[in-house]
Amino acid sequence: MKIDLTETTASKINKALVEGRRAVGTPAIGMVLTLVIVTDEENAYDALKAANDASREHPSRTLVVIKRVSRSPRDRAKARLDAEVRVGTDAGTGETVVLRLYGEAIDHAQSVVLPLLLPDAPVVVWWAVNAPVDPAKDPLGALAQRRVTDAYTAEQPIAELTKRADTYTPGDTDLSWTRITPWRSMLAAALDQMPCTVTSAVVEGEEFNPSGELLAMWLAGRLDVPVRRTLSAGPGLTAVRLESTCGPIVLDRPDGSLATLSMRGQPDRAVALKRRETSELLAEELRRLDPDDIYAAALKYGVDRLGDADSQPAEPAAGGSAPEGAAAKKAPAKPAKKAAAK
Repeated sequence: MKIDLTETTASKINKALVEGRRAVGTPAIGMVLTLVIVTDEENAYDALKAANDASREHPSRTLVVIKRVSRSPRDRAKARLDAEVRVGTDAGTGETVVLRLYGEAIDHAQSVVLPLLLPDAPVVVWWAVNAPVDPAKDPLGALAQRRVTDAYTAEQPIAELTKRADTYTPGDTDLSWTRITPWRSMLAAALDQMPCTVTSAVVEGEEFNPSGELLAMWLAGRLDVPVRRTLSAGPGLTAVRLESTCGPIVLDRPDGSLATLSMRGQPDRAVALKRRETSELLAEELRRLDPDDIYAAALKYGVDRLGDADSQPAEPAAGGSAPEGAAAKKAPAKPAKKAAAK
């Protein structure tokens, strides 16, 4: 069920939500959180679809904030709020309100959102595009326990990681970090099986993919070893190669779907490492509302400590070779220590 409201107010939107629930026969509220999505008109459909899919695991009230640019000075000086209320099958397993802000209302989005938040329920804000430099100090971000950004959508994704590190506040997270959860789990499990010491590492992936830098910083920080970041044609991350006292450990995923784990003395194993949809990433982030200390440590390690890109290709390792002409990034040499990837 959809209810369109033009030049409306927050009280009228709340009234429409109650009427909509009664009309579809679900007067009770069974939602666990409020998800606020900040996006533009171009990306609103994809962001809303991802949120609806994630609501199957996390029933929530979804508020989509779209800031519309007014053309004339008169329109820019006039505040206006249009809303689209969705309940029932049109809103996944929760409720959805699409808010379109015009004129002066754009600068006061928090005043529109605040009366629509579920009482006594956590708030998560997700910037699908155009995230603020400091999410915690953003008026909408100040309402939330968790603030989700995506460095991959920025104009300069790698530079965006540096900004995120400078302004990090407990509760911040990024979907570029969520994308490497399967990689971190697989590498940690592989190191648990081999009582050896890692001496160096290489992370291979496509250019302008911040997930590669985050994975490299996580390995460098946890293992305290030199880590190089090399480039490939993708898609996404393609390989991680660890040199250890027990021989090379290689996790290679050339096609973005199926990976091969190679370790000396053991047969190669095929492991599922599919690139996940945005809805799966969002659902994973909604499972926890406490600060992600591991993400904070990896982010604050610093992209600059991985070294500047040079013209040296990645060193070949068992199970694969470096892409021709790939640029590499080197970290300052540090004493190797016992693998501790958990």
